[in-house]
Amino acid sequence: MKININGLSFSYNSRPVLNNIVLELGEGDILGVIGPNGSGKSTLLKCVNQILKPERSSIYLDGKEINSFTMIELARLIGYVPQQEESRFPVNVFDAILMGRKPFLNWKPSQSDLDKVSEIIGMLKLQDIAMRDISSLSGGERQKVIIARAIAQEPEVLLLDEPTSNLDLRHQLEVMNIVEAMSKTGTSSVVAVHDLNLAARYCSKLILLSEGRVFAAGGREVLCPDNLEPVYQVKIWAQANNGRTIIQADHPL
Repeated sequence: MKININGLSFSYNSRPVLNNIVLELGEGDILGVIGPNGSGKSTLLKCVNQILKPERSSIYLDGKEINSFTMIELARLIGYVPQQEESRFPVNVFDAILMGRKPFLNWKPSQSDLDKVSEIIGMLKLQDIAMRDISSLSGGERQKVIIARAIAQEPEVLLLDEPTSNLDLRHQLEVMNIVEAMSKTGTSSVVAVHDLNLAARYCSKLILLSEGRVFAAGGREVLCPDNLEPVYQVKIWAQANNGRTIIQADHPL
């Protein structure tokens, strides 16, 4: 699914957070949204998912204005992984993931819904905890369950707000490999990410936010010292290695 955003602006209590954001995302693209804390990454994802209502913007999904979709239609199209989510009631891992099928359910889940959840549990290697209450899980395990729930929606657009923040290195790669595999089947993803090396490895497009504005946008060439140093206020060392860019922060400026 293609996403076009023109002139997105948003403020919290009259304090501007996003200002005139313009971006375009093609089918199967992985767009990395990078920038320091407070630059507007999470707010951008919430605006696309209609959790927050922009003051001004045009957001189009495959050429159709987003406000013309019903909430059920959007739930079938967009999977969202928040930065942090706490469980407010007891539910086991299997049933938590099954909630991702809710936009497609009638009065009870079908066998195909149950099979889809089992498939995703295997994909994310959650078999050993499938019957555990999610309140008993570690932060990293809970994060994988939230990601699994979004995948269960079989979305055409996947919005992930720092999806690897609670995960160790192995599980970070597992999750991003799944996002990459989904992109090859046509799922478009928008990923707010702090780890610039993960962004360099997995994101086909990038936007660098600074104080709510797009400072730079494009491909992996965005990840150069000329862009990163003034935004992050650190000395950046970047080097190509076997076709990949390795980025390291040296010292504050």
